[in-house]
Amino acid sequence: MAAPDLRAELDSLLLQLLRDLEELEVKRGALNARVEEGWLSLAKARYAMGAKSVGPLQYASRMEPQVCVCASETQNGLQTFRVVRADAQTPEEVGPRESALRRRKGPTKTPEPEPSAAPQDPLNWFGILVPHSLRQAQTSFREGLQLAADIASLQTRIDWGRSQLREIQEKLKQLEPGAA
Repeated sequence: MAAPDLRAELDSLLLQLLRDLEELEVKRGALNARVEEGWLSLAKARYAMGAKSVGPLQYASRMEPQVCVCASETQNGLQTFRVVRADAQTPEEVGPRESALRRRKGPTKTPEPEPSAAPQDPLNWFGILVPHSLRQAQTSFREGLQLAADIASLQTRIDWGRSQLREIQEKLKQLEPGAA
């Protein structure tokens, strides 16, 4: 590859890297705002309900995640992170749950209640009528989690861009030994 082509590629890569860095700064600011907003709303809920009404003693004895963070690799080798609901089925999970045939008539016994596939809303741990500030805190933390996944994906893209930038700079140094 000729030096002018490498310089043009270097320029475009550098511009993309600067755009990604600017986007990263914006998303980090938004994440900080969401987390701060969530903690403030949680403090308001504690004030409204009482300090002992919103705390670890109200947590369920068996917690189940509502969301999961999935990492996947793109075509160019970059890792991307996304937040998916825990009750959303992946393509591997779709299909019959039992591999054997079921007996239509047989001994009648009371079926045991299966645990619900969808996790229940954690706000129900604190009562039926929870203050609006507790719902706001939950929403803020959910948005923050989505932003954290976006930031992680963006950070891997920035790291990849920096490595590409170094490789092109090394190629330029080899082509033009006296210019560096």
